[in-house]
Amino acid sequence: MTDKTQRRRFLSTSLGAAAAAMAAPAARAQGLPGGAIRMVIGYAPGGGTDVIARFIADKLREHSGMNVLVENRPGASGILAPAAMKGAATDGSVILLTPSVSTIEQIATRKSMPFDLNTDLLPVTLAGTVATVYAVSSAINVSTLPEYVAWLKKNPKNASFGTAAMGSTTHFFGVELGQAVGVVLEPVPYKGTGPLLTDIVAGHIPAGCGGVTSFLQHHRSGKVRILAVSGAKRATAASDLPTVTELGYPKLTSEGFYSFYLPAKTSPAVVDTWNSRLAEVLALPDLRKKLVELGLEVQTSTPAELAERQGRALVAFTASMKAAGYKPE
Repeated sequence: MTDKTQRRRFLSTSLGAAAAAMAAPAARAQGLPGGAIRMVIGYAPGGGTDVIARFIADKLREHSGMNVLVENRPGASGILAPAAMKGAATDGSVILLTPSVSTIEQIATRKSMPFDLNTDLLPVTLAGTVATVYAVSSAINVSTLPEYVAWLKKNPKNASFGTAAMGSTTHFFGVELGQAVGVVLEPVPYKGTGPLLTDIVAGHIPAGCGGVTSFLQHHRSGKVRILAVSGAKRATAASDLPTVTELGYPKLTSEGFYSFYLPAKTSPAVVDTWNSRLAEVLALPDLRKKLVELGLEVQTSTPAELAERQGRALVAFTASMKAAGYKPE
């Protein structure tokens, strides 16, 4: 073998080693484990939360080199996932993404919980806010809230709406909207948004209440008609939809939110690393566009800001629960 060939092979080997080092999981350099990282969610594959989680996980892999896998732990209104964090590793290899319906709302409406939001979980960052919507079946042929109220007065036996979760925002918002327009609206429980939307589209139930992320695509296709949005401002992805404030009912304004958490006893350094990494990824235009199209208003925060939001949300949701006449079970 000639010296020239040896030098060529040495250079090739050195370049290969350098490339491998550069391609090593970026998470390790950031103070996170270099192996697989689990993003735990409390809902089944294919739902709105699952889609959001997979979009974020994909972008973390692409942008940061982190091997992030989504782990679904569905059941019990989403509380199995937060509960599972109590015994999770504290090295940053397990992170929770959850909507407030599985934390704040469950705390307010249940007499006992399998986890404590303040002692078992550490806030990392807000991921975004999401509004609740009230929608009707296209079968009843109304396009606005006033038209719906007029229809209800002519059809009082049909003054009901479906909700995928009794004791949640999707229950209380519908009841309070009825109170605001002077009609008693009876909630009908469903085992999930999927069955609810199926019945609304088919005209088996005249109306339903749920997250904008679940109803938006059906509204766009004309299968249902969203009449009111609970957010403080119009949804970026659906600027044609009126808010409750615009409709004359500002006291009904409310927002849910998605956020990230780590297990208690995770070091501040790991929390900060995750906060920075998620802030960078959620700021990427292509990811923001995908999430906004789902109805999520992307917004990040510091851990302290998220903790403060939790406190405000619990107070506001408890007030809605009392207004709806619901008692913890």
